[in-house]
Amino acid sequence: MFRSPAILVFASLSLILSTACKKKTTPVENGITQQILHVGNGLELQELDPHIITGISEIKTLSALFEGLVGQAPEDLSPAPGLASSWDISDDGKTYTFHLREGLTWSNQTPLTASDFSFSFKRMLNPKLGAANAYLLFVLKNAQSYYEGNAAWSEVGVRVENDRTLILELENPTPYFLRLLSHPAWYPVPENVLNQFGDPFGRATGWTRAGTLVSSGAFQLVDWRINERLQMVRNPHYWDNDTTRLEEIYFYPTENREAEERAYRGGQLHITEAMPTSQVKHYREQNDPALQIDPYLGTYYLQLNTHTKPLDDPRVRKALSLVINRNLITEKITQGGQKPAWHFTPPDTAGYTPPISGPENEVEAKRLLNEAGFPNGENFPKLTYLYNTSENHKAIAEAIQHTWQSSLGIQIELINQEWKVYTQSRESGQFDILRSSWVADYEDPISFLDVMSSKSGNNFTGWTSQDYDRLLDQSHGSTNQAARYELLGMAEELLIKEQPIIPLYFYTSVYLKHPAVKNYYPTLLNYHPWKHVYLGTEN
Repeated sequence: MFRSPAILVFASLSLILSTACKKKTTPVENGITQQILHVGNGLELQELDPHIITGISEIKTLSALFEGLVGQAPEDLSPAPGLASSWDISDDGKTYTFHLREGLTWSNQTPLTASDFSFSFKRMLNPKLGAANAYLLFVLKNAQSYYEGNAAWSEVGVRVENDRTLILELENPTPYFLRLLSHPAWYPVPENVLNQFGDPFGRATGWTRAGTLVSSGAFQLVDWRINERLQMVRNPHYWDNDTTRLEEIYFYPTENREAEERAYRGGQLHITEAMPTSQVKHYREQNDPALQIDPYLGTYYLQLNTHTKPLDDPRVRKALSLVINRNLITEKITQGGQKPAWHFTPPDTAGYTPPISGPENEVEAKRLLNEAGFPNGENFPKLTYLYNTSENHKAIAEAIQHTWQSSLGIQIELINQEWKVYTQSRESGQFDILRSSWVADYEDPISFLDVMSSKSGNNFTGWTSQDYDRLLDQSHGSTNQAARYELLGMAEELLIKEQPIIPLYFYTSVYLKHPAVKNYYPTLLNYHPWKHVYLGTEN
């Protein structure tokens, strides 16, 4: 009999609890003395190849297994020395010289050198790999030209001076470059290991499975049971092993938020990935110290397939946006301090706030729809709204479905798919309206706006704009922050005018955390350098 991933997740967590109860302790109680952390991690992982993944669950997991040139401070994720102990920046801000630590090794104790980074960046930029995040490396000189087949690798701004010295040359001064380097797209991968599994530029070759994955971070993979758990243990060969205090981390796929909340209450988890919206109010009323509501640099939005009629008409797309009551969604459904969104980039992202505001306008929406040839929704075709499995996503979809029907006379069919099927539908364009979310890869507005460029592998709308791309390109070349933000503001105004996406709200991070978890600070990206996290009983 088929069991959904969510049921499998809770079944595996329940098995842990029943086993622990025989010992009269829960995993959480054991973990406090044994430094074993149990973490809810949302969706089941698609991969552990840092050059292929795009999901938040994968990034959180990979940040324990891998490290790049630059790490992150636990308090605010500001750049900190990683595999590079230091770096020099040229006066024009375009050349970075990284000095790798002496004696660096992979988790299998083979040397980790500057050549590993050069190979990894070349792999990331190889179109054969099909990396959705390849564009994150386009800040390198000639990287985009190489990716498009118009330059040789020798022309790309990556140079190995010796085993411990790597020089990176940029197209333009990039003020967020050091923050960008902590993204998995920039992690090194072991060429000699990949070669053992076939084409090193291929996908899903098997090198990322337990027993074969070789990594560079504070932990190493020992077990991965699909839809059950992923287990990693401390890596004794990591350069900063003395800082690491956790001995093991278990990550559980917890797509079912209700099951995850019950697992926390049952002592099976130290940290949940999220909270069911139906429970947030109760925890707030009880002043439960486990409830955490932190700022989060992310946006919940809809992508509209502009290849589908009548969504190819900007007037229709704008009408759909104008009638959505975003305050109703944040106040009655999500209830976690989220803010309504009328633009894509969250306000005050590294000092940038786009010059765009709401509110909803039903009269204008009806006028636009009438102008597009659909008065009162007449002859408007039935569209599909695709979302991945989640009670929260379902509630939001139903609210929007009701609004479009009652305000515009438009019929929408809601389609729910499990994550893996949903991602396949998304990437093949098998949707009309797509539930989406984006969390910044680094703290800069370009981390949002680049998503909608024509070169982005995360833009599934089919919408492209030469003017939009040109404004982004001009912003990349600007060394003046005020001028750069003005260009980005113009790009975002164009994006919202064309409306290939409908922003709904800006995220907060709402989750449960056991008081024993220490050095787990609220950060804007909700990432937490695992080597600094530990379990303790002190206040």
